[in-house]
Amino acid sequence: MKDATNTPFAQGYRMPARFDEHARTLVTWPPIEEGVGTDVPGFRNEIEVLVRGISRFEPVTVIADPSDVEEARVRCGDVAEIFEAPVDACWIRDNGPIFVRNDAGNVAGVHFGFNGWGGRAVCEKTTSMPSKIVEHLGMTCFRTDFIGEGGGMSVDGEGTLITTEQNMRNINRYAGMSRKTVEGYLHDYLGIEKVIWLPLGLYEDAATDGHVDNVVEFVAPGKVLVQLAEKSNPNYDLLQENLEILHSTRDAKGRQLDIIAMDVLPYSTEVPGHRLAIPYTNAYVINGAVIAPEVDPKLDDRGFAILQEAYPGREIVPCRSEWQAVGGGGIGCVTQQVPTSKARED
Repeated sequence: MKDATNTPFAQGYRMPARFDEHARTLVTWPPIEEGVGTDVPGFRNEIEVLVRGISRFEPVTVIADPSDVEEARVRCGDVAEIFEAPVDACWIRDNGPIFVRNDAGNVAGVHFGFNGWGGRAVCEKTTSMPSKIVEHLGMTCFRTDFIGEGGGMSVDGEGTLITTEQNMRNINRYAGMSRKTVEGYLHDYLGIEKVIWLPLGLYEDAATDGHVDNVVEFVAPGKVLVQLAEKSNPNYDLLQENLEILHSTRDAKGRQLDIIAMDVLPYSTEVPGHRLAIPYTNAYVINGAVIAPEVDPKLDDRGFAILQEAYPGREIVPCRSEWQAVGGGGIGCVTQQVPTSKARED
């Protein structure tokens, strides 16, 4: 049972949006355990390039397992802080802390429950890793057993959250839990006033059961980037259904959503034996830039142009992410923003 008086919302905290100003970005150095299903050296090469790209715009903290900390320091220590903590997997958006902020500008971390994406992966070290990061950052840490995978949530920073039924009510995480109960936890721990429920994530996204960040992302209050696909694509019908729901719903402020269509869905074949969906929608917005997956020369210009429309005034920084995709995620999955400390102006 949760203590309603000791939740972040009860103490004035709410989750800022991904596009809000960052104090820094967290990235996890891929541990050897990532070798199940992907290529660790290739994965680490992508992460090093990613860390260096982000570090041009904001501070980066790389979390490395004790067995990997020296390599992380050699490869990234000149551009990032290296913090030693137990690590099972590189997907910090899902297995790391999520950050909230109160009206006075104080930032705190929430250590959610995590069960390895419905029991698919080892997650013993993750029981301590999020709290260690929050403590290292000198913040208050709130804890709950409720599972809160960041890739399953897109928030506008003003009380609205978009998720999928496939993920946020999956029996392998939330057996017997009603929408109302899920919404109650999201309210109490992230300050969410309105949840917009979509049925499904990408057809190819079996590993995480349809995370929303592959199909929809808030790019500003009242504005969303929405993934679409061609009629021949197996995602076409489900993405059209998502689009219809988003057209017909309103956010926590009563606004009808302004929709930017991401009408290209690229697939990479750079990794032998794999045809990988790597959506531009799962880019990562940072201070002054957008880190975007570089996938297909025939489609990248179109995808980057739409990202530029979604995030005007920010530099598009392309990064390869094939080995991340083999492992089950992308650029938005291996990063987690820490919001700046700033008082609420309204």
